[in-house]
Amino acid sequence: MTDSGPPKLDQISQSSGFNVPTMSSMNDSMQDTKGSLYDNAQSAANTIQNHPATQSVKDAMGNGPVADHVKDQHAKTTSEFRSLADSRTTPEQSTANGQPLTHYHSFFYNLLSWENPRATTLSFVSIVLSIFAARYLPALRWSFKALWMVLGITASAEIAGKLVLSQGLASSFRPKKYYTIPREALEASLEDIEQFINFFVIEFQRVLFAENVVHTVAGFVAALLSYWLIKVVPFWGLSLIAVSCIYMGPLIYMTNKELIDHHVKNASEVANAQANQLKDLAGHHTARAHETVKSYAGDYSAKAQEYMGNARGRSTSPEVNSSKPTSDAPVKSEPGSDLSASDFPHAPKQEPTSGVTSHQEQYKNSQFGGQAEPAY
Repeated sequence: MTDSGPPKLDQISQSSGFNVPTMSSMNDSMQDTKGSLYDNAQSAANTIQNHPATQSVKDAMGNGPVADHVKDQHAKTTSEFRSLADSRTTPEQSTANGQPLTHYHSFFYNLLSWENPRATTLSFVSIVLSIFAARYLPALRWSFKALWMVLGITASAEIAGKLVLSQGLASSFRPKKYYTIPREALEASLEDIEQFINFFVIEFQRVLFAENVVHTVAGFVAALLSYWLIKVVPFWGLSLIAVSCIYMGPLIYMTNKELIDHHVKNASEVANAQANQLKDLAGHHTARAHETVKSYAGDYSAKAQEYMGNARGRSTSPEVNSSKPTSDAPVKSEPGSDLSASDFPHAPKQEPTSGVTSHQEQYKNSQFGGQAEPAY
């Protein structure tokens, strides 16, 4: 006797006499229920849409002055955003060393110059709202909450569908091919990110190496104020102040351009005049100091030459004339000296003895007899 497997639902219903629903009948009933619900919802929506009250409200909102104003502002805003996006082109202007700029230079110039006021206003408001949202809203916590809720619902639907219908509900919505980022879009995004980062790198170096002195001074003031404000202002507050200054500074300048340029011109003229005066004063004092040092150097040089001449004259010893006879006067010692006349030899007064060549022999044959005391 062979095993034919577990009995099917049709066999159980035939043997027991009960009408047990099969899988196909359950799927058909679910499809019928879904179709009836969709038809009822569609008929209710058509009824509400075709109601006279709905039509009157729709006509008032779609054809009134408010609707026209909204359409006009929407069209202008869309046009400004399109113009702002088209402004991302590499400018013809280059850096001081000839390096080309990025297309974000023209983009941020167009954005911060308020050439498209609606687009600039919306970007400013969105950044401010993002700062407040990051400060007061737990966005990261809400993200994790939404993630676990979505994954929990998906897992529950998949498990319940397999237990009840022998087919997962979440897997039934699975696409035939998962979405992937095209290579062209990814390369374009990476190139755009590279241009965005290089914009800040180039601008920082231009400010650091004083390509524009005004920008360098403004960066110095901003860094100094930030150094002191960070002690009393939180980071989100400092970010809000920075964004407000970046967006409102060009707007204030453009609104009062003539007045600001006039005062800047006057301040520049005063600064140049003061610099020229200081330059002339420094040159005058430098010339006087040079003359004073030159005169002192000449005086000291003359005195040094005079001292050297005197020292050279004193160091020269007088020549002894050998033709003059030596004086017979006894040598007198100076007061305070330890030497006496007897300490010095006496010159001979007689003719040298013939045949004797030695000085010692000549001295012994003299009248002094070698060490004889001289007669005073």
